[in-house]
Amino acid sequence: MPPLFQVPVLDLYDDAVLAQVHSMRADLRHRLGAPRRWQGVLRRTLLARALQGSNSIEGYHVSEADAVAAVDHEEPLSADRRTWAEIVGYRSVMSYVLQAAQDPDFRYDAGVLRSMHFMLLSHDLAKSPGRYRRSSVYVVDEEARTLAYQAPDHELVPDLVGALMADLAGAGASEPLVSAAMAHLNLVMIHPFRDGNGRMARALQTLVLAREAIVEAPFASIEEWLGSNTRQYYAVLAATGGGRWQPERDAHLWVKFNLRAHHMQAQTVHRRMDRSARLWQRLEQEVAQRRLPARVIHALFDAATGIRVRRPGYQELAEVEQRTAVRDLNSLVATDLLAAEGATRGRYYRPSKELQNMERRTRVEAPPMVDPFPELTGQIAAENGRIRHELVGIDPLDST
Repeated sequence: MPPLFQVPVLDLYDDAVLAQVHSMRADLRHRLGAPRRWQGVLRRTLLARALQGSNSIEGYHVSEADAVAAVDHEEPLSADRRTWAEIVGYRSVMSYVLQAAQDPDFRYDAGVLRSMHFMLLSHDLAKSPGRYRRSSVYVVDEEARTLAYQAPDHELVPDLVGALMADLAGAGASEPLVSAAMAHLNLVMIHPFRDGNGRMARALQTLVLAREAIVEAPFASIEEWLGSNTRQYYAVLAATGGGRWQPERDAHLWVKFNLRAHHMQAQTVHRRMDRSARLWQRLEQEVAQRRLPARVIHALFDAATGIRVRRPGYQELAEVEQRTAVRDLNSLVATDLLAAEGATRGRYYRPSKELQNMERRTRVEAPPMVDPFPELTGQIAAENGRIRHELVGIDPLDST
């Protein structure tokens, strides 16, 4: 089989960070094992933020409200048609990932990858969804006017993808977080498709994590964190790739970067779980005092956390008929917990000042986030400086 980037030798500090991540994930699994009604709402929000983050890396930006609308299969509030098509395509890929994570008959193969790619880009046949590229790929650093990356020849793509899938199929005994990171790296470096390679690589990483039962896919994904740290993400890929397909290069910086992402995202999720539990409990008390049906907490929770509430989404969450959903929302407006905006078809609900104040009272001061690799950014920058020095004098080529 053709060579791929190999798992680097981890140092003792890497092992310590890995242990910390697994400890945080184990705590998440334990907490999720005691079902609470707010967990489903948080799960939906995390999935929306993963969708939002991964697409933002490629320049497809949507609000959190629209990301939630995508998860809920609703129409967007503000996204343009092209952006929305990309978001919906990625939603289909993530829906497949959630299903595949629970499928005992699932097998990694090239057909799975190509099918996921078709789901991603089926709205634009000009991008050859589900088909490998048939030409070379050169990526140029426009600022430095140098060649940033040259992917392997397109004739090598089928064998390289086959090797990657075979590697994943036999990775059962490997450290899951590292295996998932290496799958991401190899796929994005192989660059098998004309478009969508970054999103495919991130979706594959989430699939590997979910298949290995690290924790449920929305809680395991680091796509939100990557979307919030796009510049560092591109920098570490450049430092690892070295400008062209060189699978013999050391992937240690890349693995450290991923362990850092897992550590930071796990801290973030823990904070959100704590905050969600406090807010839900406060809303339960408020709803009981006002003698409102308990199901309206779904609408109040969304509104309090900054998500625009719309009747179809609330109706699905509360599992009620349309007439009941309308009556519930009108009651929340009448009791000054929600405020209605817009005409009938485009109507949405935002939190009233009273609900906003209620949400503020549930906040507590959290300790600072802990960066497990505070020196990593400098190390990545130093490696990229060395690579740029080596690439001086190479004529830039047009990106294809």
